[in-house]
Amino acid sequence: MRLVKPKKFLGQHFLKDLKVAQDIADTVDACPKLPILEVGPGMGVLTQFLLPKERTVKVVEVDYESVAYLREAYPQLEDNIIEDDFLKMNLQRLFDGQPFVLTGNYPYNISSQIFFKMLDNKDLIPCCTGMIQKEVAERIAAGPGSKTYGILSVLIQAWYRVEYLFTVSEHVFNPPPKVKSAVIRMTRNDTRQLGCDEKLFKQVVKTTFNQRRKTLRNSIKPILGKECPLTEDLLFNKRPEQLSVQEFIELTNRVETALKEMKEETDKRAFNGFQP
Repeated sequence: MRLVKPKKFLGQHFLKDLKVAQDIADTVDACPKLPILEVGPGMGVLTQFLLPKERTVKVVEVDYESVAYLREAYPQLEDNIIEDDFLKMNLQRLFDGQPFVLTGNYPYNISSQIFFKMLDNKDLIPCCTGMIQKEVAERIAAGPGSKTYGILSVLIQAWYRVEYLFTVSEHVFNPPPKVKSAVIRMTRNDTRQLGCDEKLFKQVVKTTFNQRRKTLRNSIKPILGKECPLTEDLLFNKRPEQLSVQEFIELTNRVETALKEMKEETDKRAFNGFQP
């Protein structure tokens, strides 16, 4: 059977260590009975340990060579091998709308995009596990006050409990990446409604962290403008990495109120200006 050559443009680094593969596969046991979707199975080093778990396993792979290898090596997967780009898939159709566990040795170059898609489908994905670049894992798991606390930290922790499980050496891959890896697990928390406008929440988090060295007073200007009286509050002396998820929710509600007041004032002036 012809082995698959790792492709740099796909960010492929094939795991060689079977013990590590087994440990990663076992992370899905925190969410028993649910079907499993593995992203980027490559030559199936993780897949082989997922299949004995007595639940439906599907794999999605964009590399045609890996797909051909999987079809030959794992004939029992034939109907559950999806040759597609995970980022473009309609996840509602995967298991007839049933929730599932997401796992994989994720390509480093798209791991953040994978987790943003997870957030967009959070009601379908109660559990997500897998291996990513160590720095990204630390960022996701970081708390307020940390230099690594950022957009991914807040957006994911708003909906998921994050566990940094273990670190993986670069020497167990072919080819070895230039960075260490880590395995994490994200399990849906009890939050069903944020208590604020979710779209505005994302905008506030992303806008403020895009200028993370500035205080909120300055980094929020793209949303509130330069003269909004709300920014005189002492809260706006803080930097975004100092705010907890709950404080971002509260900030979002205050921003929404300020935006409504500013719009009402603008509409009032426009109305008065057109009066005869």
